[in-house]
Amino acid sequence: MTSAGLTAQRGGPLRGRVRAPGDKSISHRALIFGALARGTTRIEGLLEGDDVKRTAAAMAAFGATVERLGVGSWRVEGQGGFSEPDDVIDCGNAGTGVRLIMGAAAGFPISATFTGDASLRGRPMNRVMKPLTEMGAVFACRTGGRLPLTLRGGNLTRIDYRLPEPSAQVKSAVLLAGLNAAGGAGVIEPEPTRDHTERMLRAFGAVVEVEDRDGARHINLAGGQTLTGTRIVVPGDPSSAAFPLVAALITPGSEVTVEGVLLNVLRTGLFTTLVEMGADLTISNLRDEGGEQVGDVTARHSAMRGVDVPPERAPSMIDEYPILAVAAAFAEGPTHMRGIGEMRVKESDRIRLMAQGLAACGIGVQEEAEGLIVVGAARANHPAAGGARVVTKGDHRIAMSHLVMGLAAEAPVSVDEPGMIATSFPGFVQMMRGLGGELA
Repeated sequence: MTSAGLTAQRGGPLRGRVRAPGDKSISHRALIFGALARGTTRIEGLLEGDDVKRTAAAMAAFGATVERLGVGSWRVEGQGGFSEPDDVIDCGNAGTGVRLIMGAAAGFPISATFTGDASLRGRPMNRVMKPLTEMGAVFACRTGGRLPLTLRGGNLTRIDYRLPEPSAQVKSAVLLAGLNAAGGAGVIEPEPTRDHTERMLRAFGAVVEVEDRDGARHINLAGGQTLTGTRIVVPGDPSSAAFPLVAALITPGSEVTVEGVLLNVLRTGLFTTLVEMGADLTISNLRDEGGEQVGDVTARHSAMRGVDVPPERAPSMIDEYPILAVAAAFAEGPTHMRGIGEMRVKESDRIRLMAQGLAACGIGVQEEAEGLIVVGAARANHPAAGGARVVTKGDHRIAMSHLVMGLAAEAPVSVDEPGMIATSFPGFVQMMRGLGGELA
């Protein structure tokens, strides 16, 4: 891999057993909760990508002792709260990290300034700032709610916040702020989002009440609760496991197993969709680890067909739509993906970049305001054409998705900024090469 880019080309079948890197969402939370808690938190299987390392550094800046003990093994010694950092908190590319840290920091009478890389500085923070402001936090930021921004926390009061759109990040920020708000905090979710925060709060000793009523999920966290350090085992990230699994589905003769994948029902929308498309996808060794369900997922090359993905499934797979679009490119007929407007405010405008990349690779694609329609190229066993150099705008998932496409396309596919892959999936290139993929 060089600064000039990275190219994937068609070769033989992909075969082997691998383990996905630790789940990014849970890794961020483990570090933040450990820093908020009193006592020692031991974390095993932590994702050591750039995003999570930024969160680790931020927790140290807020007063916790953060130590790496070995590969994926970390110790966090929390002081029961945050102290004021001496310098600006640089969250790099970590959107999850900065939003959750803002929520946690808002509960303390401190000031903190947050910034990030060019991509993160372009992403609006209004959705998190709104409820935190209603609770009593004060913000000064750039136009449009963009970083850099300064937060002044403390003296928060309870809010019962109804999410205007599904967002586990906003929910988590409110709950974290509620730990140190008078009366705690409540969140009302018309559509359930990933519940790692609720699960981890319980693991650290907090009482969280969750009730489904009136067509929504009501989450209540009483104020004044103290977190206690604990042991966290981070399962494999389903968003990362998706790349080798889809690569196997679209590459003739392939069979790949990804071990230890998180199978929380609020995170498995992609797997459900792939099975509906006709994918040969099986789960074995189902087990419980640290309050989360995990298992080994095996994918075999499959003839797939296009489907209509229900919009209400989006929260359970919002990060997986780019790689789903690649699977759809090798299916028979159109795949409709709607209700995914949030993709436009991720690390990049993922709807636009996927549409441009797929079109450049000869795939029929139609971009909608909040959706994407991909017309598969499966005709008489001909794969997608490929042959493009794809502009990724520094987005790791756009890069990995198009590289997976190149492994099965007729002509090689290149990406322009492969370095950003390390934000979520360090070792992606080595893993794919180990399975037999041709990347150079």
